Amino acid sequence: MPKRGTLPDKIDRFEPKERRGLIVVITGYGKGKTTSALGMAVRACGHGMKVCIIQFMKGDLYAGEWDGIRKMNCDIELHTTGKGFCGIRGNPYPWAEHRDNAQDAVGLVRGKMASGKFDVMILDEINNALKIKLVDLDQVLGILNEKPPLMHLVLTGRDAHPRVIELADTVSEIREIKHAYRQGIEPQPGIDY
Repeated sequence: MPKRGTLPDKIDRFEPKERRGLIVVITGYGKGKTTSALGMAVRACGHGMKVCIIQFMKGDLYAGEWDGIRKMNCDIELHTTGKGFCGIRGNPYPWAEHRDNAQDAVGLVRGKMASGKFDVMILDEINNALKIKLVDLDQVLGILNEKPPLMHLVLTGRDAHPRVIELADTVSEIREIKHAYRQGIEPQPGIDY
């Protein structure tokens, strides 16, 4: 048994008989959708995989994952394409500007997918962007259908569309039981952002 806080010298690795790129959807009203996707990025890093994260709605307020990813010795590209959460907490940007940014993000996704450089692509908050019509359903379905066969595609955000859920291989719904914010506690660094 290894000492506490260390890993064993030799660990068996599972190798699937057939490799296949999965579509994973992480949705729901609970906290932890982006955090779960970032955990997948860390796992992929451990396997030497290349990861691209495109954040559709984040970009106006600092998030710890930006510097956290820079500090890791991993092949992870992170693109913040949004201007914050449209219509929430006094976000000052008009819907049309949010839509323009989301449309640019769709183009970025297509370009990164077509490059063939990435093993995992995370589309953070794309479900929200679809719900409030910053992106269109046919665009998202097109991305799912154009996904390279061995690339894993992870879509996060509340309100995943039923058609997206139908096409996914794995869907997890994060349900809120209790949240500090509802008790008047402000978001905390390292936990909430």
